[in-house]
Amino acid sequence: MRLDDSAIADRAVAVRSGTLLSALGVLAFSFTFPATVWALKGFEPWTATGLRSVLAALVAGACLRAFRVPLPRRDQWRGLAVVSLGCVLAFPILTTLALKTSSTAHSAVVIGLLPMATAVISSRLTGHRPSRRFWLAAAVGASAVVVFTVGQSGGGLSTADLFLFGALVLCAFGYAEGGRLAREMAGWHVIAWALVLALPVTVGFAVFGLVTEPLHVTGEGIAGLLYVALISQFGGFFAWYRGMAEIGVARASQLQLAQPLLTLVWAVLLLGEHLPAAAPVTALIVVACIVVTQRSRS
Repeated sequence: MRLDDSAIADRAVAVRSGTLLSALGVLAFSFTFPATVWALKGFEPWTATGLRSVLAALVAGACLRAFRVPLPRRDQWRGLAVVSLGCVLAFPILTTLALKTSSTAHSAVVIGLLPMATAVISSRLTGHRPSRRFWLAAAVGASAVVVFTVGQSGGGLSTADLFLFGALVLCAFGYAEGGRLAREMAGWHVIAWALVLALPVTVGFAVFGLVTEPLHVTGEGIAGLLYVALISQFGGFFAWYRGMAEIGVARASQLQLAQPLLTLVWAVLLLGEHLPAAAPVTALIVVACIVVTQRSRS
């Protein structure tokens, strides 16, 4: 086999491996909302969020120590603080509070805008100027979600909707900043250091919840809590970031388009939810708009 043929074959193996890893990451994250609903059967929102992030931080810290990962540079801590705020603190607590009163299907449609919101915020932070087609698709996708949300909430926005939109925006900032940092350090190092950095606050969440909220521990509650702590908050990022490293962010992000649709499936199969007709239709509109934004960014 010639050298060129060998290089092509190695690249093909890397693409297959990266695609599989990225798909596993998307699959892992698609269970987050159903697992959160299970966790809420045993723990109230502040307790569930605090314990989730504390457990994830302990595992992340152990991994950082085991692999002798050096401390981030001084100029990287500010970016890690943004990731902590958006991905470790705001998104988990706001979505958990929302899921206390909102259905998994409704929440999945709203949060389905996250990849597009991340692209918009990233373009603003980096000074990149996307095409008009990008902005048109972003506007259509956002409008579809707003119409869906208002329609499902009886003509207005519920408290759960406000929580979801807040989680969406703050997590998008965290994703955008995390994507920038991932060009300077290994992707899983970003989420690991963000978890460790947020530990004093998440311990406070856990203590506050345990003191003020009732506990009614169930098997489903424990299973849900362990899943969101070990997989959603940390473990899923191993496959996701490794996959992105092998096939590139653009190609991996196309796989992420399946996440809200998968969550809708799990809402029906695992939680027995009844999907309003507008949910899958809106999700498909959002997916189509995200495809356009991804292809228009350059």
